[in-house]
Amino acid sequence: MIQIKRALVSVSDKTGITEICSFLAKNGVEILSTGGTYDALAKAGIAVKKVDEFTGFPEILHGRVKTLHPKIHGGLLGDTTNPDHVKQMESNGIFPITLVIVNLYPFVKTVMKPDVTLEDAIENIDIGGPSMLRSAAKNHKNVVVITDPKDYESFQKEFTANQGKISRETAFGYAAKVFSETASYDSAISTYFNKRLDIKYPDKITFAFNKKQKLRYGENPHQDAAFYEPLFLKSQFEALQGKELSFNNMLDFDAAFHVASLLPKNAVSIVKHLNPCGIAFGDTVLESFELARKTDPISAFGGIIGIHGRVEKDAAEEITKNFVEGVIAESFSPEALDIFSKKPNIRLIPIAKFDEALDELDLRSLHHGLLIQNRDYDLITKDKLKIVSKKQPTDDDLEGLMFAWNCVKFIKSNAIVYTDQNSTLGIGAGQMSRVDSVELGAMKAQKVGLSVVGSYVGSDAFFPFRDGIDAIAKVGAKAIIQPGGSIRDEEVIQAADEHGLIMVFTGMRHFRH
Repeated sequence: MIQIKRALVSVSDKTGITEICSFLAKNGVEILSTGGTYDALAKAGIAVKKVDEFTGFPEILHGRVKTLHPKIHGGLLGDTTNPDHVKQMESNGIFPITLVIVNLYPFVKTVMKPDVTLEDAIENIDIGGPSMLRSAAKNHKNVVVITDPKDYESFQKEFTANQGKISRETAFGYAAKVFSETASYDSAISTYFNKRLDIKYPDKITFAFNKKQKLRYGENPHQDAAFYEPLFLKSQFEALQGKELSFNNMLDFDAAFHVASLLPKNAVSIVKHLNPCGIAFGDTVLESFELARKTDPISAFGGIIGIHGRVEKDAAEEITKNFVEGVIAESFSPEALDIFSKKPNIRLIPIAKFDEALDELDLRSLHHGLLIQNRDYDLITKDKLKIVSKKQPTDDDLEGLMFAWNCVKFIKSNAIVYTDQNSTLGIGAGQMSRVDSVELGAMKAQKVGLSVVGSYVGSDAFFPFRDGIDAIAKVGAKAIIQPGGSIRDEEVIQAADEHGLIMVFTGMRHFRH
């Protein structure tokens, strides 16, 4: 057990600090403090001694040096179970400090301000705080260190129950929190500096995330899972209602959001197991939803719906006619919320900034490492298309082809999508050969009674053989948009010309593994 006799307190977040220090003072603990923390405690009438009085050395360099002193770090690092340490401490007038309550300068909050300067950021890099935390955490068998105000209450309960002592097990738990905190803090500083230098892929990379919530389960019920958000980005994934989210739900919500957000206003995407099973946009959200659902109503059952717009009463009524896992949209009207409330298991997530430019890294874990890439947000415009077929597209054809292209990028490879000008008709996803995806997409459309005659076909990558073109012609599609770049491009173009198909190349592929 660690007997608490002397405490060093220096906090940026002053939540609960006067309460816990009042508790310590009433129990005979000597309190040392600095700067604003000292002022707050003294103003509250709590007995507190300035650190410079304790060390006999003044604060200097505008407060940059105040706790970096042997009497502080000797008191934190000295092992009082080691006779040699005790002897050296006594000969140098160093007294043990058995409790440290410290949290750090608000570096992240500072650099997230839109007008922050590099000078402001640097002044908010805490030096003394992490040094005290690490010293105390290293010596946790002799020192109790608290950096999270949420731990004040449990500390006081144990202190009271054990007559001023804290167990070494508790101290070890607090120390673990400290090293997570200082690692996260340094990671935030590293991230900020790399961003200032526009370095996306440094030789060494660290990420700092805060746990936002525990998830219902992982990909399967026997797996545990949690959702973490980066320090520099507060997630808007806050459910208004519904069951607890699972790992798969989160992935599908994210996919549904990204599909809809990169398509026109009122666009609706219905996602199942990370693949869209219907995408459309119309004049209203209701029209878009009905068109998207037509693509594959069977798969839409139990899906996640992404909506680039406001959900009104009429759309909510239609959505709730069948089972859905959840809806992510810009907003929900009060009338829509009332309708959804009668289906309390449906998860509702509002994302107000659907139109914001997205600039995120895509992280993929491997058994032995981490893959990092920028997300596939690049869009191509009509003027960049290369028409390679003899048959020329009209302006309407180009609109349809562009819609097909902007849909296929979200479908798992090998991906083929059949569309009209504003809605998907058939989707072939995740097949090992491209011709199989061609046939699957047409079969899926036929299964629900949708015709792909005169449709537009988007392919996420080039056609390696003409068999895919022959299969597209067989079902009556009108035009194909694909990246091109195969060694058999001439053969593929010849097939399109033989069948009287329009074909355009984008020069860009959209594999999605």
